[in-house]
Amino acid sequence: MEKTNVMRVLAQKKIPYKEYYYGDTGAISGVDVADALGEDPERAFKTLVTVGKTKQNYVFMIPVAEELDLKKGAKAVGEKNIDMIPQKELLPLTGYVHGGCSPIGMKKQFRTVIDASAERFESIMFSGGKIGYQVEVSLKDLSKVIRYTFFDVTK
Repeated sequence: MEKTNVMRVLAQKKIPYKEYYYGDTGAISGVDVADALGEDPERAFKTLVTVGKTKQNYVFMIPVAEELDLKKGAKAVGEKNIDMIPQKELLPLTGYVHGGCSPIGMKKQFRTVIDASAERFESIMFSGGKIGYQVEVSLKDLSKVIRYTFFDVTK
């Protein structure tokens, strides 16, 4: 298993994490990934990037089986409304491709909101920064790498 940029950042900051590889399982959706790894999909989070009316970008982390409620998301970041960014803008903006986007190691640190459901868990899983890779980090340790707030942002 290769080290991704996310894993290198975590190691450099001496943050403990678990790494998972699911690349040869055929898993495509986040729920498939959680199933392939034998993990609870409520603890597996996907990373979504949005843009607000002010042209500011925001990152949302929500459980893989859930959908981002754009109204709740806008409220969480103090915008009138937000939209998902077009997929073609993801790589130039974040440095990540669709399906491999992680809140750690983006080209620029954007305001990040994690769905409040994460507060029930000591640690959560999310993309390791490359399709086929996941990392699990405690929420306490994640706060040492990115700044985030909790808010109920799912439908």
